[in-house]
Amino acid sequence: MGSQRKHASINIVGAGPGGLTAAMLLARRGFKVRLFEKANRVGGRNAAILRNGYKFDVGPTFLMMKFILDEVFKESGRNIDDYLKLRRLEPMYRLQFNDIRLEPTTQREAMAQQIDHAFPGNRDGYDRFMAAEKRRFELMYPCLQKDYSSFKQYFSKEFIKAAPNLSIGRSLIGVLGDYFNDEKLKLSFTFQSKYLGMSAWDCPGAFAILPYVEHAFGIYHTIGGLSEISEAMSRVCLEHGVEIHLNTPVKQLVIENKKVLGAELDNGEIILADETVLNADFGYAMKNLFPLGTLNKYSPEKVDSKKYSCSTFMLHLGLDKIYDLPHHTVFFAEDYRGNIQDIFENKVLSQDLSFYIRNASVTDSTLAPEGHSSIYVLVPVPNQQSEIDWNNKKKTFRDRVIKALIERAEMSDLEDHIREEIIFTPQTWQDMNIQFGATFNLAHSFMQMLYFRPR
Repeated sequence: MGSQRKHASINIVGAGPGGLTAAMLLARRGFKVRLFEKANRVGGRNAAILRNGYKFDVGPTFLMMKFILDEVFKESGRNIDDYLKLRRLEPMYRLQFNDIRLEPTTQREAMAQQIDHAFPGNRDGYDRFMAAEKRRFELMYPCLQKDYSSFKQYFSKEFIKAAPNLSIGRSLIGVLGDYFNDEKLKLSFTFQSKYLGMSAWDCPGAFAILPYVEHAFGIYHTIGGLSEISEAMSRVCLEHGVEIHLNTPVKQLVIENKKVLGAELDNGEIILADETVLNADFGYAMKNLFPLGTLNKYSPEKVDSKKYSCSTFMLHLGLDKIYDLPHHTVFFAEDYRGNIQDIFENKVLSQDLSFYIRNASVTDSTLAPEGHSSIYVLVPVPNQQSEIDWNNKKKTFRDRVIKALIERAEMSDLEDHIREEIIFTPQTWQDMNIQFGATFNLAHSFMQMLYFRPR
């Protein structure tokens, strides 16, 4: 948008982190911005649930690459420290196998010693991993900041320089084999592929930068939960004059001669704008927000044929007790490869579960009444392309997860201390207008990235 359009009007559909970021930056630059959100609060998958003194994050719980968030606030003319209280976690999290426990830290020597103790002979591999992936990250990061709407971007000097380091054709688990010879140690650096909605055996090898980023820059918690990021962004938006319309679903975009002219709301009102930013779920938006016949590029069949991420079964538990567990703990299935195949290939509920617990009340007393805790449990499961009937499976699967917490997380008296309980299934996510309930949206396979990412 050129300077001659400084006061152009912009509609933004969806007040998730992406929509809020766009609104902050555009309003700061002088554009008239309207932000439409169907829910009663901002945040989308990064919103909060409040229940009788307990506070739960709906979705994200790990804050990586804090420097990007710092830059977003800076570009909006604000200092992040005036809006958010961020706490760095050390160790970052606990990784629990049946027979081995690892607590990754950004303190290099301490991390190397842990690896040496738990996985003898792999210390040098850790040093090589940090050195090689630092180089890869420094080459890739400028590329990831560019717009790939044109194929020509692949011929930029930055991409040409980075290309030999992309490990094209190799999987994440394969790349980690260059550094480590123990399977469990490899898995300790691969669970991050879930952020991309993929298994480590399918995830492109270049994403070895994800565990590097954690080990190099750390993991943060936002006091009040990560949903506070969305709330802080909305405050900045309001300070810059953004009109935020909550409880305002968009029925469809208004299109004429292949140009988006505005948005039609559920109540029939039409809001015209010079430009529109669409921050809704890709699959849902392509199938529901474009008038029939206006989007030949993405027919419903083409949208459905894309590769989607897994889904998640979630338990939000308000407890009248605080358990002695770290802020973050990941429990690996004994047969992790089989568990992953059940989720992504067989699309069935695995008998051998992997799961994640956030016990943030050990760090943050604002999430529950005094002496109580807010627990977040996530179990990766197949998305709604499976034939799982969650109306029938919800209760029995919930009981399986509780049993796993009691036995594997040593929460033996858990059932006696539950005061609030909220369950999310893949059907819940789908009802929130997320295609196939695929919590992490489109998978980041090679043919769905950069220029090939649907737009």
